[in-house]
Amino acid sequence: MTTHLDDTARTAGPAGPAGTADTAAWSPPQEPDAAPAPGPGEPKRPFAARIWRGRPEDPRWARPAFLGLLLATCVLYLYNLSASGYANSFYSAAVQAGSQSWKAFFFGSLDSANAITVDKPPAALWPMALSVKVFGLNSWAILVPEVLMGVGSVAAVYASVRRRFSPASGLIAGAVLALTPVAALMFRFNNPDAMLALLMTVACYLVVRALEDGRTKWLVWAGVAIGVAFLAKTLQAFLILPPLAIVYAVCAPVPLRKRFSQLALATAALVVSGGWWVAVVELWPASSRPYIGGSQNNSFLELTFGYNGLGRLNGEETGSVGGGGGGGGGGTGQWGETGWDRMFNSEIGAQISWLLPAALILLAAGLVATRRRKRTSVTRGAFLVWGGSLLITTVVFSFMAGIFHQYYTIALAPYMAAVIGMGTGILWEKRSGIRASLTLAAASVAAAAWGYVLLNRTPDHLPWLKWLVLVGGLAGALGLVFAGRLPRRLALAAAAVSVLAALAGPTAYTLSTVDSAHTGSIPTAGPAGASMMGGGRGGPGGGDGGFGGGGPGRQGQQGQQGQQGQGRQNGGGLPGGTPGQGRTAPGGQANGDGGRMGGGAGGLINGATVTDEAKKLLGADSENYTWAGAAIGSQNAASYQLATGDPVMAIGGFNGTDPSPTLAQFKQYVADGRIHYFISSGSGGGGAMGGGSGDGTSAQITEWIEANFKQVTVGSATFYDLTQETTG
Repeated sequence: MTTHLDDTARTAGPAGPAGTADTAAWSPPQEPDAAPAPGPGEPKRPFAARIWRGRPEDPRWARPAFLGLLLATCVLYLYNLSASGYANSFYSAAVQAGSQSWKAFFFGSLDSANAITVDKPPAALWPMALSVKVFGLNSWAILVPEVLMGVGSVAAVYASVRRRFSPASGLIAGAVLALTPVAALMFRFNNPDAMLALLMTVACYLVVRALEDGRTKWLVWAGVAIGVAFLAKTLQAFLILPPLAIVYAVCAPVPLRKRFSQLALATAALVVSGGWWVAVVELWPASSRPYIGGSQNNSFLELTFGYNGLGRLNGEETGSVGGGGGGGGGGTGQWGETGWDRMFNSEIGAQISWLLPAALILLAAGLVATRRRKRTSVTRGAFLVWGGSLLITTVVFSFMAGIFHQYYTIALAPYMAAVIGMGTGILWEKRSGIRASLTLAAASVAAAAWGYVLLNRTPDHLPWLKWLVLVGGLAGALGLVFAGRLPRRLALAAAAVSVLAALAGPTAYTLSTVDSAHTGSIPTAGPAGASMMGGGRGGPGGGDGGFGGGGPGRQGQQGQQGQQGQGRQNGGGLPGGTPGQGRTAPGGQANGDGGRMGGGAGGLINGATVTDEAKKLLGADSENYTWAGAAIGSQNAASYQLATGDPVMAIGGFNGTDPSPTLAQFKQYVADGRIHYFISSGSGGGGAMGGGSGDGTSAQITEWIEANFKQVTVGSATFYDLTQETTG
């Protein structure tokens, strides 16, 4: 097997050569850092040869195996892609609007008439909107860009690991990422997390490149990647900044002064790449742009540092549907338990934690193996970059008390995959040493034992697999203990058994994920019952109390026209009460069935089912109005907008709690003849989270409409014609 690269840094420009490779314990045999550049007069290898053949020193199988991994990932993620329809109709409606209006494209508006934006910056919407603009509005046009982001993430993880380790290590890392259930979910879904994961992966790759030779350009590009990631999901992009900055400041192969000047340039690149859009929005007159969804004062900065920022950590998100609990030492709240074991519990574990115990063992082993190397050791720097990102993200996710969904954990997948690939590579090279072989065996046992536990949580799903995983992992671990003494083929066989056993569980859940439809705002990976958000504690989706899809495995409402009954909302739902006690959501009527709506109305999570009659009603003379209709909550509005193709105003934004529009503004829109219909939630009082008491904007608008305009019933849905006032 090809050994990993040495730690000899390239010459760092005018500052002079960097440190040389060290000869510490566990240091494997060394090979050149990269293929030598062609000399004067020596022809450069054709581009096609470099793509298909790879590095000259690579074995012949390496590049075909890598390309095969990318192809297999792409095929896996494309399989059954259209089953999810528009996936999260909230973002799909914004994509539709962006394909119709460049102004909506720029701001991330939910509708092409630019009433209100989504509650995130718009970068994650841009690739999808451009795709829809070219190929038309359909499931593939929306979701294929997400698939390509997944393939790109696998490629970036492989490339980073391969630069310091063997091709096999890179392939293991790429396969771990591709087969992590939450990755298979979110790289086929239209939430912003796919772009965030890709850009965070690229940022780590670029920092490792910068550690090799101290070139400023790699660090600057890393800053650009994180800045663009900020425009995808705001402050979450900054979680890994501390480890990246500290590792480069300590380990880069250039003088200290230059390190700090490079970090300053990278920070400037981050601010420019992420701040230009913020500056435009803040300077743009509020009267001529859409309202910033998720904020209470029409300010993107307030949204960034409040609802989408510190509020997520302490649970005090103004305008939210309720915070968590247990911040600090742990506890139970609306969004599940917090504490050191959060990533392993029944709510989160099946999404991400399959190989997390093994990754932590391998990270510790990698740091021990490189502990005596020089400051500029790139191998140790790679462990610190990827491992530091893994640890800090895990800690923040484990203790954040605010809104937390299972799918957020996709952010951990690239870091975990890279650590597993690197740790496996460095220990395999030293398998003749008892410490290395025992550590490899320990990682195999940890993966097998934890895989058994996770599979046992869904005993009806492939009940035989947990035993195969456990026995295979233990058998492989036994072989790894003696890997340094066994013939090479037997050692490779033991390693292969261990890898297959470790990946069997997440692979089964990934296959279940791609074989199922996922819609709504809170999708989860794996088979029914794999992620029991809230358990019996009354958390999101717990028991039957969550609204927006009931408990795991129950049929959630489909928010797209013509796909009723096909969507599956695993573990979906918002903070619910006790079993049988649904809570009222924006546009949703509380009932005893998980808070799900019947008829034509929708809810906070899954939106509405739009009948042909309702579609015909809204479409009539829609060209004469700025908005064909208006509804409480973004999911309701999005469902009708996607079905009709006409703008539908989302009163109150996603939660129905944003003060937009005000009652006075809405009255003026109606007086000007700009809105045709109001789509009632059927809950009396608007059903808004913030409007149940009657003093919220959504409730005020609903009360005024019900008292002054003609009611029109279409099937089980209720509309109000805002062009026909009642006499009473």
